[in-house]
Amino acid sequence: MESQEEVEISEEDVTELMGIFTKVPSILLKSMIKRNYNVVNSFSSHIEDYRTNLSDIEMLKIEKVMDMPVPELQKILYNCYLTTNNKTLKILADSNSGPFIEKNLKELEKVLFDRV
Repeated sequence: MESQEEVEISEEDVTELMGIFTKVPSILLKSMIKRNYNVVNSFSSHIEDYRTNLSDIEMLKIEKVMDMPVPELQKILYNCYLTTNNKTLKILADSNSGPFIEKNLKELEKVLFDRV
């Protein structure tokens, strides 16, 4: 099995992981960010179900993305916004969204990897 260091991450991998947030309408996302809302908690059962369909490589990619510093993730999200013009990606790329992303990635780690 490959290690996390051997797995290559693309912009698509990052946006796929952040997909839970991009499904939320922009106006709602702004409100969630402002309140630092725990989105992952609301979807934990869906995430757990989704996890059962993931390959080992996909899990390694997710883990690698989750280990990235939030500002680095936000740069990737901004680049993806430039390509897709998806407003939620632009909102997530804003530095004010950093604490929201960090909180939800930590929660996602708990759900996907049973870490506390």
